[in-house]
Amino acid sequence: MAVGAARLRLPVGLYAGDAASPPAPPCCGRRWRPPLSFGHSCPRKRLLPLPLSCSAAVGAPEREGELAFTDLEVRLIEGLLGVQGRGRSATSQQLKEVDQAVKDLEHVKGVPEPTSSSLIEGRWQLIFTTRPGTASPIQRTFVGFDGFLVFQEVYLRSGDPRVSNIVRFSDAVGELKVEAEATIKDGVRILFRFDRAAFSFKALPFKVPYPVPFRLLGDEAKGWLDTTYLSQTGNIRISRGNKGTTFVLQKRTEPRQRLLSAISTGDGVKEAMDELISLSSRRTSEEEEALLEGEWQLLWASQMIEESLPEAAAAGLKGLQIFRGSGRVENLVDIFPGFKLCTYGSLVKSDDSYDITMSDGAIMVGSVRFLLDVKRSYSMQLLYIDNKIRITRGYKDTIFIHVCADRPNRR
Repeated sequence: MAVGAARLRLPVGLYAGDAASPPAPPCCGRRWRPPLSFGHSCPRKRLLPLPLSCSAAVGAPEREGELAFTDLEVRLIEGLLGVQGRGRSATSQQLKEVDQAVKDLEHVKGVPEPTSSSLIEGRWQLIFTTRPGTASPIQRTFVGFDGFLVFQEVYLRSGDPRVSNIVRFSDAVGELKVEAEATIKDGVRILFRFDRAAFSFKALPFKVPYPVPFRLLGDEAKGWLDTTYLSQTGNIRISRGNKGTTFVLQKRTEPRQRLLSAISTGDGVKEAMDELISLSSRRTSEEEEALLEGEWQLLWASQMIEESLPEAAAAGLKGLQIFRGSGRVENLVDIFPGFKLCTYGSLVKSDDSYDITMSDGAIMVGSVRFLLDVKRSYSMQLLYIDNKIRITRGYKDTIFIHVCADRPNRR
């Protein structure tokens, strides 16, 4: 099967200094079983991807394919998984969780005087940003669109200190790079002034200038960037710009993040998925069922299957999939505002897979229900699951990737 042949895309989820107006690159019912503990009280370093494991000390070595994070950093990364548009379409709950995680990291600080540390140097990928109303239209267009990758390069220890923002449209198309000359003001703040920008297209042997007269913009091309948190590993950075925007950036993203990024851009989904599956730990039936319970939003499917809307909902080809207590499963599709399609059935564990039987359904218009005769049975094989991401092989051998949208409250 050619994974990646089609995507059922629901949105998944910098500008260096955020100056005044320079151009910018641009997851219920009853519980199945008591909840499992994944060691969230571990006080020091953790290794991702999940299940989370704790090292004996901060300096413990990382295993291949894993990145080490502190507990607070794990909270931030967990909060960011599934946030859409790097924050542009985040829910109020997601924004609240991320904001608290950011503030907690800023409180413990990290590397002192980050602008004086070599750890700040290099290329950083933008993972999240807040969106003040003053952000430029170009900035909102590029940064809020998941189909583009956005980076920031920081090089302060050269003969020409610079901070650059890069929007990579795709490997095949090229990128836009906006550069600024930079000056270190103190241990936290970098001053900058944008002075040049250009498109680099793969099809052209030369760069195409970005048509903005930076010199004529005067103070509008100037700004500052404060680094309020820099991890001891040099892998996570939190910065705030002079317009109040907050940025979360990483040098190395962990496998789940890489998978979501690949889904967003449409490139390398199979490779990122295979990497994550290869890191999966074998779980007991009790562990699997505890993780399954909750609401799962479909992000990606390996193939497009022509079915009527009720049949597609019954097969889990669209929308939200909800696993409830007592082996109940529900698929929910928003047809358009005020209209929902629901199908209901059961889930039974069978050897290394789950047998799903959808037995009935309904179209709901407000509080009114119109019953549907929906019958569908298929097998679901769990390839990977943690508390945020689920990869399964299901109807007609289709591979699905879901992100957890909500879980029942655990008491």
